[in-house]
Amino acid sequence: MKRRIDLLNPPELVRRSNWRDRFETKVSQWLTPWDGEEPIDIGFIGVPLSKTSISVSAASMTPNALRELFPAVTTYSIDYDVDLQELRARDLGDIQMHPTDLFRCHANIEQALTNVYQVLPGLLPIIAGGDHSITCPSVKAFKKQFDGKVGIVQIDSHMDVRNLEDGGPTNGTPIRGLLESGTVEGRHIAQVGIHSFANSKPYREYALSQGITQFTARQVAREGIEPLIHQAMEIAGNGTEAIYVTVDMDVLDQAFGPGVPAMVPAGMTSWQLLDAVYILGQNPKVKGFDVVCIDPLQDSRRATVRTALHVILTFLAGVVMRKH
Repeated sequence: MKRRIDLLNPPELVRRSNWRDRFETKVSQWLTPWDGEEPIDIGFIGVPLSKTSISVSAASMTPNALRELFPAVTTYSIDYDVDLQELRARDLGDIQMHPTDLFRCHANIEQALTNVYQVLPGLLPIIAGGDHSITCPSVKAFKKQFDGKVGIVQIDSHMDVRNLEDGGPTNGTPIRGLLESGTVEGRHIAQVGIHSFANSKPYREYALSQGITQFTARQVAREGIEPLIHQAMEIAGNGTEAIYVTVDMDVLDQAFGPGVPAMVPAGMTSWQLLDAVYILGQNPKVKGFDVVCIDPLQDSRRATVRTALHVILTFLAGVVMRKH
């Protein structure tokens, strides 16, 4: 029986190629729109919201910008010798956004994802923002699936614990919103890549007071990403039922992520980020994933969008390795 998921629109953009090599599969040939019937393991879900961004941003365009690049990449990882075609993956479309009511947009995100998990229990969602405000309602829906607690591994230059009184829920408040709503405990949150001159001391003190563990960009550069990601997974997974991973693309050094609203120097390299998500993908406790905060209008030749797509695919390469 064909199933419809309320508050989820079909993909706005579907890219196909008229030319095909019979020995090569493009992501556009594998990550096709869901027919409402077939069982799937992975669901690509767009959340086209950027009005909640503190910086001017066209992040609402990112889901379609990613889809535009589906024909440009294949499903095979030579680094890990895995083919993503082992995973049953489909594009579920985009969550409906209200044109003016930002609180309604957040409510739609939470309800739409709740609907997704009810219709497709066990689905591993690949959620493409949008700005980082989408993570708060996304994690709220994510937690409803589990009897116990959930943890978060956040890869980001920013702490995202701004107060909610000065501007309401924005891309700077998702972690604060999750803490204040009681959705996630601070001791189950690990933040990797936090950057100098991008945060404030009061918010650092608030994060520590809540029990959040933070690893700075300098620590990543000096200590390496692998040991820090393993520590982050231990923190997020200790006493929890599942881990949600959120990747803000502004964690990258400005040379590697020119198309983000809040660029930083001396950030993570593309390889550090790819290694991080591959490790996270292998962890069977990781059951939710989002990538946020790209402005395609500021992104020369889709450089940052392309990197984000490789982040998604490399994470899924890690997921394939769970089977192996």
